[in-house]
Amino acid sequence: MKFSVFQETRKGGRQYNQDRFGYSYSRDALLLVVADGMGGHLHGEVAAQITVELLSDQFQKKANPVILNPTEFLQDALMHCHDAIYNYAIANHLIEVPRTTVVTCIVQDGIVYWAHVGDSRFYLIRSGQTIAQTRDHSKVRKLVDAGLISEKEALSHAEKNKIYNCLGGSLLPEIEIGGKVVLNDGDALLLCTDGFWGSLAESEITHFLSSFPVMFSVPQLMDKAEIRGGAYGDNLTALAINWHDSHDFPDTEAFVSTQKLDANTISTHIDAMTLASTAEISDDDIEKAIAEIQAAINKYSR
Repeated sequence: MKFSVFQETRKGGRQYNQDRFGYSYSRDALLLVVADGMGGHLHGEVAAQITVELLSDQFQKKANPVILNPTEFLQDALMHCHDAIYNYAIANHLIEVPRTTVVTCIVQDGIVYWAHVGDSRFYLIRSGQTIAQTRDHSKVRKLVDAGLISEKEALSHAEKNKIYNCLGGSLLPEIEIGGKVVLNDGDALLLCTDGFWGSLAESEITHFLSSFPVMFSVPQLMDKAEIRGGAYGDNLTALAINWHDSHDFPDTEAFVSTQKLDANTISTHIDAMTLASTAEISDDDIEKAIAEIQAAINKYSR
């Protein structure tokens, strides 16, 4: 298993970054995850943090060295994330349950499986074409699918940020599973938030990821999206890989490595991720939240 990875996040025009993301890999399997804490609700960054932490933790425990049933793993793990977010809200007497979108995928045996809730997207790009793409769980996506508005009109629609499906909240999430697709050498996988894809044309995403390595294409697309988002633009996050059709991976018995990105840095190690500060959350609250997130992980990873 051989791949190149690049990940980046920016605040855009927002005061805080509520996006969270990271990747984990064993000898024969890879997990990617991006979560966009919903800014219209309190503590969206906590919901996103729980989601990334819990998915990564379960992957580390179950990739031995592959996930036995990837689609079942994604379904169950995302439902556990939803439950953990809800229980966090109850335990802390929050006035509402934090909410987040999520998009995630597993690659093993040269095959990719993906799942999403909300409007964070997964793309599989090959030879200048988008082979697979998730469909947003949003009101605007329904209008496009019904032929009532065009893709171009959707980008500037007044309700483009309204979604009907998320982790957290009072309703059970509708977890949409995709795959399984065999990867070819040179394929690009992209997981991103709406702050990233919402300011870019599909042709731009496809062209850059097909023409250049992810370590070059993602920063270029980030620059374009951030400039177009302007002074009031959303947080924007992208996690992408180039897949290489090779099996020259270190011959070790078993290991799992994880890297997650802090909301305020370009890259960091697994232990460096922190919750974003907000006016409503003090330093003591953050420390308490991290401890409770770990408790939730322990509870749902047994």
